Amino acid sequence: MLYQQLTVNNDGWLKEVTAVPTSHYNSRPESEISLIVIHNISLPPGIFLDDHISDFFCGKLDARLHPYFKEICTLQVSSHCLIRRSGEIIQYVSFLNRAWHAGKSLYKGREACNDFSIGIELEGTDNLPYTIEQYKNLALLTKLLITEYREITKERITGHSDIAPKRKTDPGLSFDWNFYFSLLSK
Repeated sequence: MLYQQLTVNNDGWLKEVTAVPTSHYNSRPESEISLIVIHNISLPPGIFLDDHISDFFCGKLDARLHPYFKEICTLQVSSHCLIRRSGEIIQYVSFLNRAWHAGKSLYKGREACNDFSIGIELEGTDNLPYTIEQYKNLALLTKLLITEYREITKERITGHSDIAPKRKTDPGLSFDWNFYFSLLSK
């Protein structure tokens, strides 16, 4: 699924995508939105195209469905958006609110990246290539966010591994930063 355009309303929600609101968020402190953090996720690990990610972000993950879910089902985690393998974008948290995606984090000397960032999850793993549809829609979404939130620039886009290097590895070596940035230039 490729989107022709994306627009955001005054409440920080994308108009063209599926919204699955979660309660796993809170208000941002008085802070400009100035960073995009790119992540990956698959639930169970390495399995795609089911609703387990949405269930996880909404606190509804059934621990009985997979042994791994028992480890994570009580965590309160969310992201602003997920881009599925098909390119479909799902939004869980308004961009104006603080999603719980970065955890303990540090970007250029500033801690608590959730306070000032937008988290975008790609359905995937560190070692499997992402799809063309994901890259194209990630670029389309990024361009919109750069336009809407002027403190975000191409230089203020990072991976989860860069803000939490001892804890996280995503989006992983499979993420093609050069290709992604080339799409931002088009």
